[in-house]
Amino acid sequence: MAMCVWNPRGWCLVAVLTAVTLVLLSATKPAVSAVPPGVQVGLASWYGPGFQGNETASGEIFNQREMVAAHRSLPLGSVVRVTNLENGRRVVLRVIDRGPYGRNYRKGTIIDVSRGAARRLGFIRDGLVSVRVEVVRLGGDAGR
Repeated sequence: MAMCVWNPRGWCLVAVLTAVTLVLLSATKPAVSAVPPGVQVGLASWYGPGFQGNETASGEIFNQREMVAAHRSLPLGSVVRVTNLENGRRVVLRVIDRGPYGRNYRKGTIIDVSRGAARRLGFIRDGLVSVRVEVVRLGGDAGR
């Protein structure tokens, strides 16, 4: 076992190492999330013309003017409230598709909304916007 080494101020090296260890152990406690369960904060993008008329993951035909969205993990059929954090505008959308994928997903996009929803949220020109996504009702199609 190591001897206690005293410095000129009277501190014991072992005591200092013990204190540092206790501080590090207390720092490993799980952090309390500022975002409640069922709420996500991130970026939204929109999709429309290139997917108009195509079948979505839910089997519905995509109409870019409807109030719908694509989400990677929420059950299809879920209803979410999306709030544009830059201007406060909100819409309620049904999740009918899977996404986002590709370049926007790598940038941190958590939801793709239809062109109609993006218009109401006020970010058609910007393409990406900071949003809060709140689950209003979970859908029952968790298997897809």
